[in-house]
Amino acid sequence: MLFYLNHQKNLNLTLIMTIKKDQKAYKTIGEVAKILNLINTKTGSLSTHTLRFWEKEFIQIKPKIFSGKRRYYNNETIQLLKKIHYLLKEKGMTIQGVKKVLSSTNSNLDELDNTSINTKKVLKSKIDKISNILKDLKK
Repeated sequence: MLFYLNHQKNLNLTLIMTIKKDQKAYKTIGEVAKILNLINTKTGSLSTHTLRFWEKEFIQIKPKIFSGKRRYYNNETIQLLKKIHYLLKEKGMTIQGVKKVLSSTNSNLDELDNTSINTKKVLKSKIDKISNILKDLKK
């Protein structure tokens, strides 16, 4: 019984050490694509090309590139990629808009709704509906 408890204690300690190491360790491009849920809807595979494209577009993304041109991302870069993903995919911003947000020092994500593509689409559709209603009233 004592051996079992010591063994269990060692397993828990090993698990805790592994978790702490994983949080600080570099991640491969595939792991980052999985974290960001960048999945190609047609094929179901990971869209690592999206990360490579963002790397060219945003100067702030600087992964470590070792031999064999393998990319490794640290935690800070992953957080930046999460922010870019949120602004592009969730808020519907353009790449130029995200670049402006990243270059400004005091950006507040809640204030960005006014510049998003989704907001512009909603406003355009509302204007179109009002226009159609006015046309119907004139008839």
